[in-house]
Order: sequence, then C-alpha cells, then structure tokens
Amino acid sequence: MGPRIFLILALVFSSCMVSYGGNFFQEFDFTWGGNRAKIFNGGQLMSLSLDKVSGSGFQSKKEYLFGRIDMQIKLVAGNSAGTVTTYYLSSQGPTHDEIDFEFLGNVTGEPYILHTNIYAQGKGNKEQQFYLWFDPTKNFHTYSIIWKPQHIIFLVDNTPIRVYKNAESIGVPFPKNQPMRIYSSLWNADDWATRGGLVKTDWSKAPFTAYYRNFNTQTFSSSQFSNEKWQNQELDANGRRRLRWVQRNFMIYNYCTDFKRFPQGFPPECKRF
Repeated sequence: MGPRIFLILALVFSSCMVSYGGNFFQEFDFTWGGNRAKIFNGGQLMSLSLDKVSGSGFQSKKEYLFGRIDMQIKLVAGNSAGTVTTYYLSSQGPTHDEIDFEFLGNVTGEPYILHTNIYAQGKGNKEQQFYLWFDPTKNFHTYSIIWKPQHIIFLVDNTPIRVYKNAESIGVPFPKNQPMRIYSSLWNADDWATRGGLVKTDWSKAPFTAYYRNFNTQTFSSSQFSNEKWQNQELDANGRRRLRWVQRNFMIYNYCTDFKRFPQGFPPECKRF
C-alpha cells in the first residue's frame, strides 16, 4: 500500500463498507480562484495557488457523515508568512458544524503553526495549536480526522495530536447531525496569520502553492454504528502515549488553559479532559 493511507468517511445513509478511489477529477470541484487550482497526473495530484489577486479553493462533490478523512498535503515552501492553507469538514448555514485543520505560514526557517478548531451549531472557539516535528514543505504528510458520534480525533502521519470528546451530557453541542463536505483553500490572511499580523505577505515570492495527493474514502457500516464499543473506542495504549508526547512537546496553545481568555472559568467541556 506504500504511502497510500485510506480516507474513511461515512456517506449519509451508508449501510455497508465501501471504498472510494481518490481521483480528484471525480471527487472534487474547484470553488474559486480560476486557473490557480489545477489537477495533474490523471487526477492523482492537485494544487492550489495564491497570488496578489486571489487565492483558490476546492470542495468535495459528496457530503459525508462521520468517519475518517486523510489527505496528503505538501505545504507552501519558503517564505509563507501571511498565508493560510485550510483543510476541513463543514456544513453550511448560520448553525453549521465544522472540523478544522489550518496551517499558518511563517518566514523562511521558522515553523508553521497547525491550528485546529471545532464548530457545533455555529459556535467554535475550541482552538488548539501545535508546531510540527518535521518540515511540512519538504515532503507530503498525511493529515487525518476521525469523526464518530462520541469523539473527534486529529492525527498527523497517523499520530494523534488532539482528542475532542462529545460533552452533550453537560450541555455542550457536538457535531453529529449535519452532513459535511471536505473543503480546502489557500488564501492571504496577513492581518492575523503570522505573529498576529505583524509579518505581512511578501508578494515578490508569489505565487504560493500547496499540493495534495492520495485522497481515498471508505464508508462505515451500519453494524459499526450500532456497536457501542466501536462508537466509544478511541486510542490504544500506543496512541495515548503518542498523544501525550505531542501535547507535551509540540502544543503551543490550548483554549482549555487560557486563563486570560476565560477569567470567569473555563468552558464546561474543558473539565472533562
């Protein structure tokens, strides 16, 4: 199977385990940016580019409900300060759900910041941020989301970096009722992306380009959804060790420890983790 890692997502109303090939022509539509978005190699490689006029983006043709998503991405190389590459699941409307990866660019030699967030019924503010333990511009790396009714797990090269648990029992909304599409975009956010907006995009380095490959989908079966043990299964012992290693060494922001932001007390879900 080599570097190919399966993208598992539950199609709405799916009742059997089915795999879907990762041909970008068949699976995605360009949504903005004109010819700044391109597909190569017979549908096996995609790129998004940003210049001073516009960025670019794509979305999946299908909607999904629950499962696992994987995408291999090679981020903008060199001086990427001011740029943001996004890769996320989202529904639509004012009460939308969303599960985010955002990659905040930086000047040459300084690390990207990986920003994660979760929205439920239109409300987010659940940010955790990380440095990566490798240069994400040199090679392709796999960024994954496992989405089940009881939890969401973010992974990088199959190493878990974040687990967000369903806390509906204490009144916290959780994304579980709205099918979502896969989205990605590359855009200019130099008013906030790098050092809070202090470092601006160097347009002499444009165009900025990110690359995508090895997209696959695999649906969950109805028998899995009826299996309570499967629904609640999170990480094995090695996964828990890797999660602790990442959070101890590479996490740089956690909303659940931001006393200045929440002087009256942390959000209720923070007390569960």
